[in-house]
Amino acid sequence: MSHLSTLQSSSDFLSTTTIIALTIFFSLLCACIIIGHLLEENRWANESITALLLGLCAGAVVLLASKGNSSKILVFSEDLFFLYLLPPIIFNAGFQVKKKQFFKNFTIILMFGIFGTVISFCLISVGAFLLFNRIGVTSLNTQDYLAVGAILSATDTVCTLQVLSQDETPFLYSVIFGEGVVNDATSIVLFNAVQSLDFNNIDAMISLKLLGIFLYLFFTSTILGVVAGLLSAFIIKTLYFGRHSTDREVALMMIMAYLSYMLAELLNLSGILTVFFCGILMSHYTWHNVTQSSRITTKHAFATMSFIAETFIFLYVGMDALDIDKWKASSASAGTFIAVSSTLFALVLVGRAAFVFPLANFINCIRRRDGSNIAFRKQAS
Repeated sequence: MSHLSTLQSSSDFLSTTTIIALTIFFSLLCACIIIGHLLEENRWANESITALLLGLCAGAVVLLASKGNSSKILVFSEDLFFLYLLPPIIFNAGFQVKKKQFFKNFTIILMFGIFGTVISFCLISVGAFLLFNRIGVTSLNTQDYLAVGAILSATDTVCTLQVLSQDETPFLYSVIFGEGVVNDATSIVLFNAVQSLDFNNIDAMISLKLLGIFLYLFFTSTILGVVAGLLSAFIIKTLYFGRHSTDREVALMMIMAYLSYMLAELLNLSGILTVFFCGILMSHYTWHNVTQSSRITTKHAFATMSFIAETFIFLYVGMDALDIDKWKASSASAGTFIAVSSTLFALVLVGRAAFVFPLANFINCIRRRDGSNIAFRKQAS
């Protein structure tokens, strides 16, 4: 009887709804991989576009099947994204990045990631403040406008990995992705500052405080990732796990990389910066201290996990676009919704153009001697 009750509780835990949702998602993931493979030579389609379109189609089917009540078959929480999907993507990017190209352009990356983000933040915040009132959105205060600027000034590193090829465009890939990683730390500082600032007592020391917080966040997150990467190399080289089991070497690299990300989040640092630099250090030191079989396994295992996480994200984004519950939750009219969306989209483009072109041309003036200018086509990309 006790055995039967255990089976019954297990059956209750694995609800039919959850099983159906996961089955659909895994089926769609398989379809994305197959279709992406068939369209590999097509310049207009890749796995990300395929996943978005399949997500839209699946969302439409679920919406019709539920007679317009809901299109959500799986709850996508913030924890799922930041704790399980994002770490393997960023770590693999650091693990696979061409280090020579990345550090060669590190000055450009810092300029775009820090100064560019601040410029974009200021323009988006001011633009939202001036334009939202004309649209009819009057419920936001100064702190809300600044928060909008901080959030929208952050770039999407996941999309960068899907759109650009490191082999075909090494310069663009290293600069845009690197800028996205530094941009994450800058955006976190700006957003936290906006939430904690007392706007009744703003003085001249605020900018210095923000600079100090950013430097602390950037260097502490980077150092944590470097220490985790070096520690993994030291442990594997000293204990020589591969002598007994390749699995132990691979497992230790995976767990220590994930541990560095979790420690950064626990300490309120930038987990993206930490796990990215951990990946760079592991690829340069730890990877050369493991056995040949472990090298092959880690390279493909990290790439596979990153690929699945990226595809899952784009698949869900496509499906989430038809989430009827979110559309019903908004009390704004269709005209107001379109106006706000168009305004924010335009502000993001203007904010990005406002720092990309001036900073790129400034860099061209400095680097005129070596002839490695950033062409207008690359700036527009």
